[in-house]
Amino acid sequence: MIRYDLICEAGHDFDGWFRDAAAFDKALAAGAVSCTACGSEKVVKALMAPAVATARKRQQAQDKLAALKVAAPDPRQVALSEMLRQVRAHVEATADYVGDRFAEEARKMHYGETEAHGIYGEASPAEAHALAEEGIEVHPLPRLPEEGN
Repeated sequence: MIRYDLICEAGHDFDGWFRDAAAFDKALAAGAVSCTACGSEKVVKALMAPAVATARKRQQAQDKLAALKVAAPDPRQVALSEMLRQVRAHVEATADYVGDRFAEEARKMHYGETEAHGIYGEASPAEAHALAEEGIEVHPLPRLPEEGN
């Protein structure tokens, strides 16, 4: 693929990607190349310098990549992740895990069939919505960053 810097008769700069020079010429002749700003089909290739990968440029690119790999995470993100871990740990330490019986157990407590106490488990979105419509307060446990990996 070749990327051409292009310019229209109104002076708008834009770029286009083509399989090769012949593909550009064919698309231009067919009126398939137009300015992204004004729609003009009177387009020419702008003067471009070739992209030559020198040793210095390669080293600069490697240095930038290395800097990205060792960049420290945002301290606010680290603090938020730690708070989410603490909330999750507290719930798991102080509440009973009821698995997929969560909605059933929450209803029993809400309607006084069992003693109210902390529970956690799984509920489908439909079950959670139904609980909310019945006035039963439920909250999702926060997902930890490592659970998405």
